[in-house]
Amino acid sequence: MQIPPDTKITLTGDLGSGKSAVSRILCEKTGFEYVSTGRIQRQLAQEMGIDTLEMNRRADVDPSIDERIDGIFVSLGEDPKGYVVDSRMAWFFLPKSFKVYLQTDVAIAAQRIIHDPLRDSEQYMSQEEAVQKILARKASENARFLLKYDADCTNLDNFDIVIDTSKRTREEVAAIILEGAQAKEGGSDYLKFW
Repeated sequence: MQIPPDTKITLTGDLGSGKSAVSRILCEKTGFEYVSTGRIQRQLAQEMGIDTLEMNRRADVDPSIDERIDGIFVSLGEDPKGYVVDSRMAWFFLPKSFKVYLQTDVAIAAQRIIHDPLRDSEQYMSQEEAVQKILARKASENARFLLKYDADCTNLDNFDIVIDTSKRTREEVAAIILEGAQAKEGGSDYLKFW
């Protein structure tokens, strides 16, 4: 069974869990368009001349930052095209999507982020600093989304499938997601926790 062409696959999860890399593979396999909050957020932080943690701190008191970032997702639900959406809140704004949560060990996440040349706004002096800032950013975002939207990103019941990417390749993760999305679409059972 193929995934319908208007399917929305939303990916959220831990920083450095591979959301962007897996999203690109999903787009290649499905032909769906890619939308990334992380990319939008990093670009905005760069425009503001700050890092992403500072932008998250500012978003705690300046609602226009979240409105600017999150606003594009609300209209995607009515769009007839298929999308792969890499966003902390897309699962909330697109409730009919196939909702994916990616997890990873924070030390592995730090290494992935440190060695990612596309993350210019996330420069760290050490592994320890990266771990601390990743945890701080995650806590800041989770608290803000819970307060602003009453959306609990830590409640894994909100997601259709949860995958630990620590020891899996991007290709393996993408294959698990596609199999799950096809099973859900066909009304078949599938494994939720990987």
